Amino acid sequence: TIKMMKEEGESSTTPSSRLEEGRGVSIANQNHSNGNGNGNGNGNGSHHAHHRVGGAFQPLELELEDDNRSEDSEYLATSLLPALASKWDNVKPQVYFQRWVQLGYLSLLALMSDWICFSTAASPQPFQDAYGGHSSASLIDLFLFVNVGSSFLVTDVVSKFGLQRSVKAASVLMGIGAWCRSVSFYLNRNYPLFVLGTILVGAAQPFFQCTPPLLSAHWFASDERATSTAVALNFNQIGIATAFLVGGQMGSTPGGLQNYFLLIAILCTVVSIGTLLQFQNKPPIPPSTSEMEKVEKGETAEPPFLVSARNFFRTPGFCRPLVAFICSISITNIVGAFISEVMERGGITKPSQVAMAGAVFEVSIVLGGIILGGYVDRTKAYKNVTLGCLAISLLLLLPLGLTEHKLGKEPVLMVLSLLGLGFFTGPIQPINAELAVDLTFPGDETAVESVQQIGGNLVSALLMPCAQWAARQDFQLFSKIPLLASDIRGDVILLMMVTALTYFYFSSFDSPLKRTIADRSSANNVQI
Repeated sequence: TIKMMKEEGESSTTPSSRLEEGRGVSIANQNHSNGNGNGNGNGNGSHHAHHRVGGAFQPLELELEDDNRSEDSEYLATSLLPALASKWDNVKPQVYFQRWVQLGYLSLLALMSDWICFSTAASPQPFQDAYGGHSSASLIDLFLFVNVGSSFLVTDVVSKFGLQRSVKAASVLMGIGAWCRSVSFYLNRNYPLFVLGTILVGAAQPFFQCTPPLLSAHWFASDERATSTAVALNFNQIGIATAFLVGGQMGSTPGGLQNYFLLIAILCTVVSIGTLLQFQNKPPIPPSTSEMEKVEKGETAEPPFLVSARNFFRTPGFCRPLVAFICSISITNIVGAFISEVMERGGITKPSQVAMAGAVFEVSIVLGGIILGGYVDRTKAYKNVTLGCLAISLLLLLPLGLTEHKLGKEPVLMVLSLLGLGFFTGPIQPINAELAVDLTFPGDETAVESVQQIGGNLVSALLMPCAQWAARQDFQLFSKIPLLASDIRGDVILLMMVTALTYFYFSSFDSPLKRTIADRSSANNVQI
């Protein structure tokens, strides 16, 4: 309990009203115990606060009644100052160069996590031979299930320990998992140890996947957030591309696999050490008016994840960006998982060419996120860009499953369609992650992304076997008209149906952008 003691001769007012006219607060620690009998015998201590009026600080006594409070300076900085401060007086939003360091490390951690997840996707047979018939696909399934379970916890962990500590701990956990996988090869190819490493990395990944909107809110200006979220959220695709390119070359033999897993462990360790040394929590001054408003109102302490999720689903319009996010991640996951079958339909069968096509698809997702995310940052045209991307995705899916008998297989058309699909489908995820955060402001950004990741991964897991079955279904079109005779695969029909339904559902979106309104309500300019 915090008690504001009235000064002699001063009228009774609330602490907030007394500080309304002040220009600052200073705290002087007088006596604070940790339950050892100091103060009043119950572990209570007191602090003197001074609030400045007319250029002079006047003492205000704060009495702390808490038997278990420790770490005085951190408590004062995180609890007392937000409680006393009434506004940011003559302070403008400010961005720091450190934001790029933050973004770089979170992106690299996301890259490493998905590289580990899909490390043997390009060379499944050598891995199966090395580890006694255990399939690479089963490990990916295990990884995704652990990822979903961890996503339920990430919001509460970040809320309790902060972004900095959570990301650092997750980076160490991922490093340990990478070394477990590597060492297992030297211990007579110990498969249970390999599985343990996979579980550890799967548990760590949500701390890199679910936190980009929170990082953007803490460090990036209002006209940078969609781009920064797109980079961090989609950089795991570069990890998948790396798995295709490097894994396809190094993982073709048992000896190559051994060196391949060792390389991943070493690189993961380097990134983890850099994160421990350089990753920070929050900047001294928030980067946007909306973030300042959130701190000023004391809305930085977030409720438990399940409470936040329930509140989100009660927010008008929240389900539409959620459905768009799920549609996008389902398409990219399914196309990426069955890339070899998709390329074979276009006449591309060499492993090196398939790996290159898969890498091009993943890289195009990141490029699309940066370019289209930048446009959304400037215009806040979430709805129009999302609808445009869905419509184009619907068209670009068609060549991936349609074969025109007269023309035969068209490898160039297949690759161009794949490139375009990645460019326009991938950005739907970060754009709608930012849209959901905008709608639910001042809600927990990590909880928003956790809901979307859980929904996306679960639906993808359910659609994956359906798409695998549908891929074996071949439907003939215009069979009696030789010039138009063609066939189309069932998996593409399934994805096109999902995309079309999402388009019509999302087209009715019409909800206020609360964070954008808060940013535009102030004339403050961002300082660099």
